[in-house]
Amino acid sequence: MRFLLRILCVLILGFTWSSPVLATPQLLVDMRSGEVLYEEDAGVTWHPASLTKLMTAYVAFEAISSGNASLNTPVIMSENALKAPPSKMGFPVGTAVTLEDALYLLVVKSANDVAIAVAETIGGSEQKFINLMNAHARNLGMSNSFFVNPNGLHEPDQVTSARDLAILSIVIRNRYPQYDGIFNTRTVEFGKSKLASFNILLTKFRGTTGMKTGYVCSSGLNIVATAERNGRKLMAVVLGGSSSRERGELTALLLERGFSNRYPGTGKSVTRIANLAVPPVDMRPKICGKQANEYVAARKAAFPFGLEGEITYLGDSVAAKRVRVRTLGKLVNVDLPRPRPSYIFVPSVAQIALPKPRPSN
Repeated sequence: MRFLLRILCVLILGFTWSSPVLATPQLLVDMRSGEVLYEEDAGVTWHPASLTKLMTAYVAFEAISSGNASLNTPVIMSENALKAPPSKMGFPVGTAVTLEDALYLLVVKSANDVAIAVAETIGGSEQKFINLMNAHARNLGMSNSFFVNPNGLHEPDQVTSARDLAILSIVIRNRYPQYDGIFNTRTVEFGKSKLASFNILLTKFRGTTGMKTGYVCSSGLNIVATAERNGRKLMAVVLGGSSSRERGELTALLLERGFSNRYPGTGKSVTRIANLAVPPVDMRPKICGKQANEYVAARKAAFPFGLEGEITYLGDSVAAKRVRVRTLGKLVNVDLPRPRPSYIFVPSVAQIALPKPRPSN
C-alpha cells in the first residue's frame, strides 16, 4: 500500500509540476564550458530570498576591484541596519567589522543586518547600493531579476530565476576566485558562538565548493551549490524546496548525476535559457500556510531520498572549514568609499557562457 501511494503521489506531482505555478526550478551547469547539462523551469520567475546576498557580495567585490573599498574597509552598523529582522548579528549601533569579516557573516551566517551595513558602506546609502545591484543585473543579462533590498527579506517585487542566479554565480566564481574561501566556509566563529551555514553539502557531499542557501515562505528553500571532482566543475541551482532535506538531496542528486555523466547535455549555454515573463511563484501557502502539512507529506512520498531507510546522496564526510571573525569596536566619523565610476563593466556573452578555467592549486 505504501508503495502504491508513493507511485500515485509521483504521478500526481509529475502532472502538476509541469505547470510553472507549481514549478521546482532546477538547473545543472558545467562551469568550465557554460553548457546546461539539465534544466527544468530555469526561466520561471522566483523570489530569491537570501540568494540575493550573492549579488550583494558581487557588488562588494566590484568595489574592491575598482579601488573604492578594500577587505580592511570598516563596515559600521547603523540604526537602519540594526532594524533588520533575523537572521542577524545584532551588533550595537556604531560597531564595526572589516569588510572581509562582514562578507563571511553575509554568506555563512546570512546576517540581514550585516547585508544592510555592507550596502551603506559600499553605496553610501542602502538605496544607492540597491541601484548598483540592479545596474549590475542588467549588465550581466539577468533579465528576470530585480532587487529591492540587499539581504533577500521578502518583498513582492524582489525576483530572479534559476537561469539568472547561475549567470551571476558563474561570473563570481570565475572573475573573483580569490574569494572562493568565503563561499566554502561552513562555520563562522565569533566569541563563543559558532554560526553554521545551512548548506549541508559543505560537510556531506564530496567535492563541494560551496555558494549560498536562502529561504523565505514565499520562495521555499533555495540553493546555489558548486562542486568539483576530477577536474570537472559543476553548479546546481534548486529553488522552492519543501524542506532542507529535499533541497539538499535534490541538489546532491543533480550534481552526482552530472559527475556520473548521466546527463548528455543540452548543447546550449546558460545564457540561451529563456526567462519567462510570468508573475513570481508564491510558495507561502504550501510552505507556511494551511496547505503546508499536506504538501510536505506529498513531497516526502514523491521524493523520499534522505528519509530513514531510504537512499541518501549526502552520505560523505567532509571536513568543515571554519573562520573566526571579530569586531573592531565602535567607530564613528569614518569616511565612506569614494563614489564609484559612472560606468559599469559589461561582460560579453562569451565571458559569461564560456568562463576561462582557473589554474588548479
